[in-house]
Amino acid sequence: MHVTPKLAIVISCYNYEAFVGRAIQSVVSQGRDDCELVVVDDGSTDNSWDVITRSGVTAFRINNGGQRAACLFGLDRTTAPFVLFLDADDELKPGALDTILEYLDPNVSKLQFSLTRIDADGNVISKAPPALEAFRDRSNLARQVLRTGVYRTPPTSGNVFRRDLCELLREADYDTAVDGIVLFAAPFMGDVVSLSEELGRYRIHGRNDSGLGRMPDVATLQRDIHRFVARMDHLRQIILRCNDKLQLIPSQEAYYFRERSFCLAVAFGRRPSISNLVWLLYKLTSTQYPPKSKIAMAIFFVLALLLPTDRARALLAYRFKVGHRSTIGFLKEIVAWR
Repeated sequence: MHVTPKLAIVISCYNYEAFVGRAIQSVVSQGRDDCELVVVDDGSTDNSWDVITRSGVTAFRINNGGQRAACLFGLDRTTAPFVLFLDADDELKPGALDTILEYLDPNVSKLQFSLTRIDADGNVISKAPPALEAFRDRSNLARQVLRTGVYRTPPTSGNVFRRDLCELLREADYDTAVDGIVLFAAPFMGDVVSLSEELGRYRIHGRNDSGLGRMPDVATLQRDIHRFVARMDHLRQIILRCNDKLQLIPSQEAYYFRERSFCLAVAFGRRPSISNLVWLLYKLTSTQYPPKSKIAMAIFFVLALLLPTDRARALLAYRFKVGHRSTIGFLKEIVAWR
């Protein structure tokens, strides 16, 4: 008996032979016959394709073109109204699809859920920092995006998108990833459902494209800034299509742009400007971060400006550290002269 698919899971893989089998099994073991699964090998040069073919799932091998191209290839080979792009180094937890499907309806443009952080061997590093709140909203998030360009959202594997929202990826030729424009265009195209449950696992292993857990280098920060500006230009066009009376904040005035620019100066070994510090401290008060996080970030900004450049770089590395961070650890970075 044919079952109409409700959700498509597209796994894109590039040289993740050590992890892709676990990602596939985490979906197959859900036991849902109303979900499609397609795996796309993005021209891997290791043994990923052998691992994928042994799993017996629907799979394709294409020339390397980046995550966005691989995900669009997989999108075109599925039919379900909603799509989850699962990174090959991440996993779904048991029962995740049962929970997700309960909340999907035609008015939902995006559903998001928290991801537990794990290491290369699957050991838990930490819970999602910070945990997502549970809500269903559209207008408040749209206003927040207009004001800041962003809202709190998990990495790629913690999001489910309505198919028409995914079509925007075809326009994003400035980006190789998929966790950009579709995240922040979602509130302008429908409701965003946020779940507080940690329904997936986000693996941190040193090769993550986000650079999470590593000292942010100059090239990565520059890439983040350039991509943010391009995404904001694209988002501005999308918003105008939805409502030509809405105005998106200029890229250079967004908190993310200023914060990355501050970190870039530190990574360069330069002293950030006082004007940028004052601006960041002012804007920090209106962000969605919890009070404790706001205080920690304010202290980081001030110390990064005042301390010698090598200490400022050490603080930057500690800030991006994955796992347990403490006030004592923070102080050690300040006084541990090298």
